[in-house]
Amino acid sequence: MNPNLKALLSFLTFLLFLSVAVGCQRSKAGITVAGSTSVEPFAELLAEEYMMKHPHSRIYVQGGGSTAGIEAVRSHAAHIGMSSRSLIGREKSLHAITIAKDAIAIIIHPQNPVQNLPLVKVRELYSGKIKNWKELGGKDHSIILVTREEGSGTREAFQRLVMGEEEIALEALVQDSNGAIRQVVAGDPNAVGYISLGLVNEKVKALNISGAEPSVINIERGRYHLVRPFLFIFNEEPAGEAKTFLDFVMGPEAQRLLSREGLVSILSKF
Repeated sequence: MNPNLKALLSFLTFLLFLSVAVGCQRSKAGITVAGSTSVEPFAELLAEEYMMKHPHSRIYVQGGGSTAGIEAVRSHAAHIGMSSRSLIGREKSLHAITIAKDAIAIIIHPQNPVQNLPLVKVRELYSGKIKNWKELGGKDHSIILVTREEGSGTREAFQRLVMGEEEIALEALVQDSNGAIRQVVAGDPNAVGYISLGLVNEKVKALNISGAEPSVINIERGRYHLVRPFLFIFNEEPAGEAKTFLDFVMGPEAQRLLSREGLVSILSKF
């Protein structure tokens, strides 16, 4: 199936699911947050903390991708959109607030001996110019590329920060979430993928890029450069409970929580 058509069908399916979910949730009242699967687990954590402090409030968090979340806000299907990329084109008419910064980690299987890659090698790898791990200091095996779908904020950020004018090779396996990419890489010693740094766990290994380890301290010191914003998107200046939730997210307690989870707080000097 054509990748663009697949992305469109996925987006329409997401909107249909979201409209049904929102209809049910509105009967219970609350705030619906939808979009980026990179931001989603952190938004869920923030929502849980918020609801502990506000027992009568309900925050509903749904994934679907950055573009889907932005469109859900535009169509009033969600109160807050989540995006792991900057707004583009007509999207800039919406109200975007950076809630944290995140790094994109290039991940491989822990058994893969490769530890470090120059950024140019990552670009050559994902464009299909490098096809065997032996060319990068690894074992003599074909490389399995894993990427995100069109419309993903993580893919857009990867394209901008890593690929530039180069296109991702057509043979790359397409997955619809950070978690799905992590699962594929964790199960295949020859696979490589890219996910949010905050979602790296012991089942995968994050590569150093151009000698810099992907870590909060290296991001803050400007040593690791694959960094993108995590955004909350609104149709206009937030009001009511959406603003109350946003104020909580931007406050020191929530920002400390995000820092512990591997993100860079907006309160840091970065």
